[in-house]
Amino acid sequence: MITADIRPDLAPYYKDELDPKNLAPLWEVLPGIAKHLPKSACEPYIWHYADVRDTLMKSADLITAEEAERRVLILENPGMRGRFRVTTALFAGLQLIMPGEVAPAHRHTQAALRFIVEGGGAYTAVDGERTYMEEGDFVITPSWTWHDHGNESDQPMVWMDGLDIPIVETLDATFAEKFPEKSQPPGRPSGDSLHRYGSGMLPVDYYEKGTVSKVFNYPYTRTREALEQMRKAEEWDPCHGLKLRYVNPESGESAMPTIGTNMQLLPKGFETSSYRSSDATIFSVVEGTGTSQVGDETFTWSKRDTFVVPSWVPVKHSAAEDAVLFSFSDRPVQRMVGLWREDRGNA
Repeated sequence: MITADIRPDLAPYYKDELDPKNLAPLWEVLPGIAKHLPKSACEPYIWHYADVRDTLMKSADLITAEEAERRVLILENPGMRGRFRVTTALFAGLQLIMPGEVAPAHRHTQAALRFIVEGGGAYTAVDGERTYMEEGDFVITPSWTWHDHGNESDQPMVWMDGLDIPIVETLDATFAEKFPEKSQPPGRPSGDSLHRYGSGMLPVDYYEKGTVSKVFNYPYTRTREALEQMRKAEEWDPCHGLKLRYVNPESGESAMPTIGTNMQLLPKGFETSSYRSSDATIFSVVEGTGTSQVGDETFTWSKRDTFVVPSWVPVKHSAAEDAVLFSFSDRPVQRMVGLWREDRGNA
């Protein structure tokens, strides 16, 4: 209501004058805009892979990958059902490609990541270059690049899609286009981008600094080896264990401009200190078992489970055995505009 203690007799008449002019009084809604702490509809939640896998596989009996264009089950945050998002800023879903299938080529302004959850031997092609994917690989599809997927193995292939759909929608910058053929013609040999840009060296005349990594497949074998080498130094962060972030090798910035991605190792028996940050974060369990206390809830997780930690909600992880967690969030956007903050151990 318009302030009842200041000329309440005029309030109804003033409201009648505002509406036809498409005006509204800020003082009525200011407490909800200038909040003391982040508060959103995003809720802590966990998807146990054992509970959803059969449902995902049944989708292959209903529709082919080509008919669906992308056969994905959306991971909808229970606090935002019908809004097709896992956090306020990001979309997540589980995509299924059966043996012999092809998800046809298209492109869109939304950037996407693929984190391989189950299977191996399927490929993603980005602007004419194929990369073959294995469990734990982190694969990038940059904004407005042609991409298609195919499964040349004899097993189902499942990966998590993470996209910045809500961010792009907020900016009214959504565009999409279908490729004239089902698959792109090959333009470069498989693995070219990793060898060209991801080995600590660059072509001698290459000086471009793009906002997205030229390396679009970060193999899990390399990531896991890096974590094991770091383990030898026993430099454990109390909030994260050992945690690495994926970077653009040209700049050292995030591998994707709108989505930050990480991989962390928690050794058996390790319990993290309480941690919270302004970027709501999605975790995917790559190895091991453990628990995470997210606010007032405790999630018990194992390999291939997915859980979400909302903005500014404290989280503590505890590993029952050596555990590896992949995570992604909108941290690069928040850092770019000076909004990101964290609280280490005081939550």
